[in-house]
Amino acid sequence: MIRSKNNKITYILILLLLGITLGYAYLNTTLNINGTTNITSANWSIYWDNIVFGTNNTTDVTTPATISSGLTEVTFNVNFKEPGDTYEFTVDAVNDGTIDAMISTFSKGVYASNGTTPKTLPDYLEYTVTYSDGIEIANKQLLESGKMETYKVRVHYKEDITATQLPSTDDNYMFKFSVAYAQKADDAVPVSNPNNFSTDSWPTIIRAAKSGNISAYHVGDTKEVDMGTFGTHTLRIANTTTPAECSTEGFSQTACGFVLEFADIITTHRMNPYTSGNANLDGSTVNGTGNKGGWKYSDMRAFLNSTTYTNESIDYSTTGIYSSLPEILRNAIINTRVVSGHGSVDTTNYTTTDKLYLLSTREVWNYTGSDDTAQGQTRQLDYYESQNVTISSYAGAIKQRNGSNAWWWLRSAYSSDAYYFYFVASGGYTNFTYAYGTYSVSPAFRLG
Repeated sequence: MIRSKNNKITYILILLLLGITLGYAYLNTTLNINGTTNITSANWSIYWDNIVFGTNNTTDVTTPATISSGLTEVTFNVNFKEPGDTYEFTVDAVNDGTIDAMISTFSKGVYASNGTTPKTLPDYLEYTVTYSDGIEIANKQLLESGKMETYKVRVHYKEDITATQLPSTDDNYMFKFSVAYAQKADDAVPVSNPNNFSTDSWPTIIRAAKSGNISAYHVGDTKEVDMGTFGTHTLRIANTTTPAECSTEGFSQTACGFVLEFADIITTHRMNPYTSGNANLDGSTVNGTGNKGGWKYSDMRAFLNSTTYTNESIDYSTTGIYSSLPEILRNAIINTRVVSGHGSVDTTNYTTTDKLYLLSTREVWNYTGSDDTAQGQTRQLDYYESQNVTISSYAGAIKQRNGSNAWWWLRSAYSSDAYYFYFVASGGYTNFTYAYGTYSVSPAFRLG
């Protein structure tokens, strides 16, 4: 229950029920047997077990989460008194039978206290159910015979909300999460046991990255990804290490951890436009013109990260790169702290938080002599180091579009003027050019 009395702020949430159901598979087998044979008995047994409560729970618990109703349902009752309160726990789904199973359907919903009337989750609450390592639950995921998977349930009263988002009356909600299992089918996918980056499913890769279990994957490994209208492209493991410098205050995280980059070119796009009607590239006054505002205010950053992208000055609209990735991958990309340099009309570097980002000069060539003011706040990616890419040996930095070598943009502003950004030339060497040029787009992102 969420409670508000006059101007006093007292909030109580009673979480009445989390219902979890397991569906037993319908097994239908016809055997045509000639001669004598033995058929081993089969056993179908899936159940919930072992609730473990979160160590950071801050709610007033009336009835802690318990397994009931024939081991197929979890119920709990807690009070949320103020923003920041959290209640979470894990519960194990155990396949104790002899038949491999998979998730056939699952659902997660919010209801009125009667448990039957659907409601919209209010702005002030977060409600998530994932695997314990944060991987999204998806249909077709395996629960093999003799194995166990752990689900994590979390309800959180948000802190970053406005006064208008707070409840004005007492509220209570019922949260339900249900899973139905069926016998394993040919298209079932594992959620663990990474084997090969090229052939593993995205749920397997994502789970491996989040748990740090990436020993089966190697820098330089590639995998194709379908991006809808942008076509099929190739992702490459660009980085797997997190050296000590990544923990330095203010250090960019763009070359730290498990980094994937496109090994080819997705499309072409400008970094920034002219100011409307201004042929002089007035970078001194307008963010997003020339290199004024750096990567932070660039047209390119909006194009990569926005679900939809619109620039009213040229009446241009298209689907952003991020929204074209498969949903399961899109949901797994983590926010990355991106530090980038500035041009001559700015005086400080920029720090942004992005899903997708372009690389910088240092991340490709380990180049510390460029006019990139943020070169000391990042490191060379493992892939380019493995290819011995330097400012004088750069064939390993070449990328292609439709079979031909192409220029591809970097996020680094050229600090000696107000107009240029760096790019990787078709031969792999470093260069810079006007921000309004339409050149190739090949971003990176992180999982973890």
